[in-house]
Amino acid sequence: MPSEVRLQRIADRIREEISGMLLKEISDPRLHLVSVTDVTVDRELAFADVYVSAVEGETRAKEILTGMESASGFLRRELAGRVDLRAMPRLRFHWDPTPENADHMEKLFAQIRQEREGDEKK
Repeated sequence: MPSEVRLQRIADRIREEISGMLLKEISDPRLHLVSVTDVTVDRELAFADVYVSAVEGETRAKEILTGMESASGFLRRELAGRVDLRAMPRLRFHWDPTPENADHMEKLFAQIRQEREGDEKK
């Protein structure tokens, strides 16, 4: 079994490679402006969970995940040639709501700041 450090290095490398492929090599319009936010690899190196997000938010989540699934064969084949592993993990794609949640929290913090400033002026 690989160590936690090795698993993290593999996950980071997969994230970098998929991000690069999304920018330069994949022309599917469903995957326009998609970013890979995280990758986790299980201890047996059987699966790599790829978390994606987009600027538009969750409105395009289903379309993006469908596009990623259709590109998974190409991605896995390309990764096999770029990442030095005996067997390439199967890719599973998930929507990552973290950027949207962070934006929502930022708006709440801004609202709180405005309310505090309004209270201080009274």
